[in-house]
Amino acid sequence: MTEPRLNYVLCPGAASPRSPLVAPDAPAAGPGQHRMAYWEWNDTGNPAPPHVVLCVHGLSRQGRDFDALARALSRHARVVCPDMPGRGRSDWLADPMAYAVPQYVADTLALLAQLQREAPIQTLDWVGTSMGGLIGMAICGQPGLCIPDDPNATGQAVGSHWPLSVPVRRLVLNDIGPRIDAQGLQRIGQYLGQPVRYDTLEQAAEALRSTLSGPHRHEDWLALTRHMVRPAPDGGLMLHYDPDIAQAFRAAPPGAAAQGEAQMWQLYDRIRARTLLLRGIESDILSAETAQAMAQRGPRAQVVEFPGVGHAPTLVTPDQIAPVVEFLLAPEPHPAG
Repeated sequence: MTEPRLNYVLCPGAASPRSPLVAPDAPAAGPGQHRMAYWEWNDTGNPAPPHVVLCVHGLSRQGRDFDALARALSRHARVVCPDMPGRGRSDWLADPMAYAVPQYVADTLALLAQLQREAPIQTLDWVGTSMGGLIGMAICGQPGLCIPDDPNATGQAVGSHWPLSVPVRRLVLNDIGPRIDAQGLQRIGQYLGQPVRYDTLEQAAEALRSTLSGPHRHEDWLALTRHMVRPAPDGGLMLHYDPDIAQAFRAAPPGAAAQGEAQMWQLYDRIRARTLLLRGIESDILSAETAQAMAQRGPRAQVVEFPGVGHAPTLVTPDQIAPVVEFLLAPEPHPAG
């Protein structure tokens, strides 16, 4: 499979009438529902591989960010890369304040329930960049979600909360932790949701280089940009996400950051999955001190750092892909004794 297959899952929460057109063969969303797109890679030769790797993107990104990593993993596992609501090919949400981790967790559970119905999942791994890592911590840090499937649950209506069929086995957190540096949040807030228009894909790629950092080739930047833009009504290109995601981002009340940090540390400390933490050494989101703390508590993450890289490692270069593939595909360690 040289290109992924586009699929959809129905999720709880009303779609916005402002949503861009989705794929013509996407299922119709009923009242109180929205459609979440996901890209599926599978070169295993097995139409129903039991190993699933879920790759979840950052705040203003989309599932095609993981193309290079997914190609490397798709010979070994079913790789699923969702466009979270409001991004890419997914519906936008009617309520801008719903663009938050609780909604993303509910959508992810709906996605995993659909994947489980299609083919039983025996091994589940998670790769989360930035926001995708926060969602992963929220799911992995609630062991109550990781319980066997209820045999009577297959007829549940959209809007129900499905349990995971299996717990997440291995978790990759890409440049994110329970504590998020304020400087990085301020930087993101300056560009998030701003109306921009580009004349060409190359111009959009140059703009992307100003928000990400890394030793990438020109074609890498173009690949990262191609799925992030769509044709603008008046010509040129515009960003392929709902600008209203900025409303929830900016609406946090005073003290929310400290409260959220405490909650995320509680979740992190309850994670049972083996954990790999990736960090750009120049990151303004994940500090060296936070990364060190994550290596010493909770799942005691293995830390890999990339010099000359900020927030967040893009996982498109071989040196960034290799540690993720090695971590996810390494055999289980034999118990001591």
